[in-house]
Amino acid sequence: MTDTAAAIADIFTRMPGRLDPQAAAGLDAVIQFNLSGDGGGVWHCAIKDGACTVGEGAHDAPTMTLSMAAADYVALTSGELDGTVAFMSGKLRIDGDMGLAMRMGSLFRVG
Repeated sequence: MTDTAAAIADIFTRMPGRLDPQAAAGLDAVIQFNLSGDGGGVWHCAIKDGACTVGEGAHDAPTMTLSMAAADYVALTSGELDGTVAFMSGKLRIDGDMGLAMRMGSLFRVG
C-alpha cells in the first residue's frame, strides 16, 4: 500500500468520528468521492441524523460528487490545500449540491 493509499484509508476510517453533529443537524445527504491517481478510488459518505457512515464504491444517487487526485485530497483534508484554491485552480471538481460543498469545511473537524 502506498503512502497516499494508506492516508486515504485513514481519512475514510476516521471520517465518522470527525463529523460535527451540530453542524450536520438536519442534513440528509450523500457525498461521493471520486479520487484519481495513486491511492485513489471511489468512496461515499452518508450523513443523516447527525451521524456519518462511509462505504467504498459508488452510491446510486449522491447529493454531491467531489472529484480530485487522491494526493490533493490528502492535502485538502490536512489543511495544506485550501478548498477554494483547489476549486478555482481546477484541482477540485464538484457536481451536484454546491451549497453542500461550501459546508464541507464546517461539517468535518480537522485532526
